[in-house]
Parts: sequence; structure tokens; C-alpha cells
Amino acid sequence: YALAAEKAALDSSDKITNSDGASYNANIGCRVYGNSHGLIAGYPSTRYSLSCVVLSQSEHDMQRDYAYSVSRVSTELSAPEAIGQEAAKNAIDRLDARKINTGKYPVVFDRQIASSLFGHFVGAISGGSLYRKSSFLLDSIQTQVLPEWLSIAEKPHVKRALASSPFDNEGVQTKDMQIVQDGVLQHYLLTSYSARKMGLTTTGHAGGIHNWYVSTNAPDQAALLQQMGTGLLVTELMGQGVNGVTGDYSRGAAGFWVENGIIQYPVHEITIAGNLKTMLKNITAVANDIEARGSIQTGSVLISEMQIAGN
Repeated sequence: YALAAEKAALDSSDKITNSDGASYNANIGCRVYGNSHGLIAGYPSTRYSLSCVVLSQSEHDMQRDYAYSVSRVSTELSAPEAIGQEAAKNAIDRLDARKINTGKYPVVFDRQIASSLFGHFVGAISGGSLYRKSSFLLDSIQTQVLPEWLSIAEKPHVKRALASSPFDNEGVQTKDMQIVQDGVLQHYLLTSYSARKMGLTTTGHAGGIHNWYVSTNAPDQAALLQQMGTGLLVTELMGQGVNGVTGDYSRGAAGFWVENGIIQYPVHEITIAGNLKTMLKNITAVANDIEARGSIQTGSVLISEMQIAGN
């Protein structure tokens, strides 16, 4: 598998000059948990992945990019040839990137990184942040935290989903939950310890979340770009410039400049900034190009305006 993916990438274009490696992983295991409350339970799980990283080169530039596939079932992985060709295309598309002028623009987060936005949201509504008073969403239960059209459901028992689990890391049974309904926060994410600290009941989130499904209102990323018109498509984020207490957000980014809904050229060496509380409420659209390779299943996300620092 790995060799086939690498060969497909190297054969796809003269601009692919080298490989940084390809890998195939197969994991088969069984998790068993017991505690002093009389619980002992377990379940088997599998996980397969295939990835490829390649280098591209033009007269004035060299870039690296990758592609990968992950699944509970080996036969549902993307074909090695498709992985190799996708890695090659991604690396070539990044060549000869430019800077853009500083300003305020709408931003589309590509589906592969859009989950990071909701990852910050997860941290902000988790009990550990809340009882320490270190969240930008303190006292936000039953308040509007996302646009009215946007909902988030958690479904821990979906077969073959990557974050499914019958119980959390404390043995608490997981269950379907509507985390956000019509933009209004319905539940915090609590362990037994954080729940006790807050005078509440555990929600079964020791160890994290279980298969979040973010609602969509656009058919695909192309529709988001058309809706955006002129702005930035972000495909890579760098750095850790996120303050979970204030919600201040500032990260290095790379991606593509878009005009009239059409990608014009790659961009790099820019910083995008805003405040997460505002950014989350300013989500204009979520596309149906769902990224299913993680615990947060979301498509590309359009935010109406962010500050971009470039030239």
C-alpha cells in the first residue's frame, strides 16, 4: 500500500522531486476498563491508515504536502494511487506562493482544518476550563454561542466512526446528545470530577468527545467560495496563538487567495486573527464536504470577516 502510494505520487508529475515517506498502519486491539464501582467492561476496535508525504519543486520554490486516509475497516481506505496523486497535487498547488496585503477579509477554513475551530469550542465548554474560570465561554449554558441555523449533535455509538465508544474513560455510559441546538449551547462537557466541582452531573466526557456532527447549509466548498467572493481559503495553520481564557486567536496560515469565487494563487507567510467568541458567531456557512477522519465531523467553514496580516 505505502509503496504504491509513493510510486503514484512520484509518477504523477515532473514537479514531484522527492518523497518524505509513505506509511501504512494497522491497529487491532481491545480496551477493557474496570473501577471500584463494580464496573468491568470492554470492547474491541480496529484502525487502519495510509499516508504519503512528497516534495514538489519549481524554478524558484520547493514545497511539502501530504494526503492520508484512515478507517476502521481496511477495505474502506482510499486507494493508494488516489492518496499518492492527492499528495502530489497538494504539494504542486502550493508552489510559488505569494503574500497578500494586510486587511480584513472573509475566510474559508478548509474542511481538513475546520475541525480545529470546533476543537477550541470543545475546550471552552469542558468542565476543566469552566471550574477553573479559564474559558471564554463561562456561564454560556442556554445562551447563543453559534449562529441560529447551526447545531451540533454528538453520537457516540455510530458503527465504524472513529470516535465511537460505549463508555468514557471513567466507565460512564455515553449517549446521544444535542450539544448545540439552533446556536444555543445545551450541555457542558463534564467528567465526574469537574461535575462535582460545579455541582452538576457527569456527561460522560472523560477522555474527550465522541463523534460530533456539525450541521451544514451549503453543498460544497465551491459554493462557499462563490458566497465569499473575494477572500482567503486557509488550508494550513501554524503556531499555537490561541488564548482559551479570552478567546483571542492569532495563527500563522497558508492557503489560496480567491477572487470572484475562484482560486487565483497560493499564499503564505500570513497571520489570521480574531476572537473565537466572535468568530464562532460569525460563521456564515458550513459546506457538506464533510471531513470524517476525526472526532469532529464538519465541512469547510466560512467566517464573514477576520484580520489578516501580510505585506
